[in-house]
Amino acid sequence: MSSDALNAGSGLQLEIVNMGGVVWSGAVRVATLPGVEGAFGVLRGHTPLLTRLREGFVHLETLQGERVSVYVSGGFVESQPHVVTVLADTAVRSTDLDAARADAARQEAASGLRAELKGLDHALIQAELAHAAQWSRELRKLKQP
Repeated sequence: MSSDALNAGSGLQLEIVNMGGVVWSGAVRVATLPGVEGAFGVLRGHTPLLTRLREGFVHLETLQGERVSVYVSGGFVESQPHVVTVLADTAVRSTDLDAARADAARQEAASGLRAELKGLDHALIQAELAHAAQWSRELRKLKQP
């Protein structure tokens, strides 16, 4: 990381990545993350931390005051005093999410439950349904004023 990134005013350098690459990167004033023990905020100068993330949204505010939300399906976060790195299983910017897609995925997973399945296939569809339902709930929360 360049010294310019570390010295970005009073900001904190944040990078959110998934298997496909960088989803969001830049200087932020604050980031709120969905930790497995509950949501927590990170500012510049935060004590070093490594913890797991649960499914939910990473909310951040850029130095320019822009508010951005990125959906993560879980993963890890490493916080250093000037840099935060989110390693997500899945990460999608909220502007790329579509409530209709989330509802369609939930309905598709629910229709699969009606079919006669055995063992692991049934468990996988239940997990997929729970994931789609959580995604749909998070999107509704995000759109509330």
